[in-house]
Amino acid sequence: MTENKSILISGASVAGPALAYWLRRFGFSPTVVERSPALREGGAAVDFRGAVHLTVLERMGLLEEIRRHRTSPKPWVFVDAAGRPKAELPADFAGGEVEIRRGDLSRILYQASCDGAEYIFGDWITSLTETAGGVEVTFRHGPPRRFDLVVGADGMHSGVRALAFGDESELCRFMGFHFASCNEAHRWTDEENVLVYNAPGLMVAPGLFVFRSGPLDYQRYDVAAQKRIVADAFAGAGWRTAELVEDMLAAPDFYLDSISHVRMEHVVRGRFALVGDAGYGATMGGMGTGLAVVGAYVLAGELAAAGGDHRIAFPAYESQLLPYARGCQGNAGRFMAPAKRSHIWQRNQLVKLITRGPVSKLIGRMDMKAATALALKDYPMPVAQGR
Repeated sequence: MTENKSILISGASVAGPALAYWLRRFGFSPTVVERSPALREGGAAVDFRGAVHLTVLERMGLLEEIRRHRTSPKPWVFVDAAGRPKAELPADFAGGEVEIRRGDLSRILYQASCDGAEYIFGDWITSLTETAGGVEVTFRHGPPRRFDLVVGADGMHSGVRALAFGDESELCRFMGFHFASCNEAHRWTDEENVLVYNAPGLMVAPGLFVFRSGPLDYQRYDVAAQKRIVADAFAGAGWRTAELVEDMLAAPDFYLDSISHVRMEHVVRGRFALVGDAGYGATMGGMGTGLAVVGAYVLAGELAAAGGDHRIAFPAYESQLLPYARGCQGNAGRFMAPAKRSHIWQRNQLVKLITRGPVSKLIGRMDMKAATALALKDYPMPVAQGR
């Protein structure tokens, strides 16, 4: 008999719906609570790479659907203040084998999981009390409920992690950069390339801003104040930055965050577990989307293999995912926003070097090695009732 049937998942972006999908397939009863009033639309492009990521999507039956919604990545052309090209990253160099808008991916995962999973939008967890037989949960708006297990799939600033594991300041490592993304401007575009400009400590491209800074103090839900932070950071930066800032200020789709790593010795504790960015995230360059989908599969699979016994399943999940996740964490900030003009020049020379034949192939193999460094189990599906 399966134990711990009722499982609460916090977060409905990528990891949460992916976990809900697999839990339902394995015979559990997942409930997903999401602070936003609806699925988030838009968002930057995310990617999947290597056999591990693609195998999980294939086992979900979603790989072809994701491919139908794939975007077409463009080369990155680094330009100077006069718009002259200085270096170029090919379209497929840093991206994965399948690229898709985060909003499209979230919708596909939600649609695949909502039949049999309960979704609650516009609410969030305010307290968690573990007991011998489950977890008592209170919400900001809804009535208290009891669940067998609780999983945080709620991103780098996870509420479940804060309530069940500890303060974010002790578990996240700030890497010295912030980034902002918004819907790309269409007032001016290059049909074939993404134009990227650097000033010391700054990088800007249509829809993307990266800048060096110390820790910033801002309210996560005060978008107007966040936009002012970005505008101030890029004031007088040169090139066409003023136009891109103007577009950013008018954009309805905007996100600001630090470039940070989640560094935790354990991502399971008692009846709590973390999956995706909440447990092992690395903002930008950390293969976070693929990690989220793979982590959801392994966590649900280990629960199924253990008959729902979290005392067996959680350590098995952790022992597989943490080494894999740490091998995928990276820091793109230093590459994207070098501190000095001399460092920008050095970065451009490095780009020219690593995109040449033999070196390019070597870098690609190293990147793919990290993405595929997991022996993916094939968890047996339960026999359907009536068969």
